[in-house]
Amino acid sequence: MNRRLVFATVAVALLLLGAGCAAFSGGISDEELDREQDYSDVRDSDADVTIALEDGDLLNSGEYRTVYDLNGTEELSLSQSTIYSQEPLDIYSVRYWYPNGTEVNGSDLEIEQGGSATTVSVPDENGTLAFSGDAGRKTFRQPAYVTGSYEVRLPENHRASNFLFGEVSPNGYEREVVDGQVRFSWDEIDADRTISLRYYLARDIPLFLGLTGVVVLFGGIGIGYYYRQVKRLREQRDEFGLEPDDDSDGGPPGLL
Repeated sequence: MNRRLVFATVAVALLLLGAGCAAFSGGISDEELDREQDYSDVRDSDADVTIALEDGDLLNSGEYRTVYDLNGTEELSLSQSTIYSQEPLDIYSVRYWYPNGTEVNGSDLEIEQGGSATTVSVPDENGTLAFSGDAGRKTFRQPAYVTGSYEVRLPENHRASNFLFGEVSPNGYEREVVDGQVRFSWDEIDADRTISLRYYLARDIPLFLGLTGVVVLFGGIGIGYYYRQVKRLREQRDEFGLEPDDDSDGGPPGLL
């Protein structure tokens, strides 16, 4: 076969594959980019990046709201690692504020979602960018996209201090409680390090301890009943003068 024809066929196949992948990703709609969201409580932080977590329920995942004081950053490349590949971060409710406070909706920004990353370009590198996304019900895991100070706020009445139910990474954070809300802060996290939290409702601990106590209680009752039955069978055997058959393998050893 002609070598040029082979190269041309391969090139066309690659172009079709790339077009198919782009069509599959679909990008982020203007409706999603402009979805309503309130960031006023998150923008009052002194950290370069502030992340506020909202709890989910049995049917819905949680949510996070994050605000970046860009401090000279003109573009953010947002991606997340999976077992097999690097995937673009799905975001919505995007807002941008110029240094003078003028607000711009996400559909007015340059936002592209490719096969491996969602790229957000801003008109002024010293402005403020905010966006939201889905989080786990009681978990949050995301790379630090820029180097700087970070603050993560748990949902109200949630904790992460119990070693069985909670986890905060990376180490080196400070913890404070403001109006019942736990906040973790880091003076600096390097870009590409992973922020990971596992948290729980404060009331979950006594509920878990109560459930454990009930299980232990009923387990103890069951074990006591079993041994009473074994003792009763032994007494009946002794009463009738029966001896266990050493050659018999008809039941588990040690029952009688």
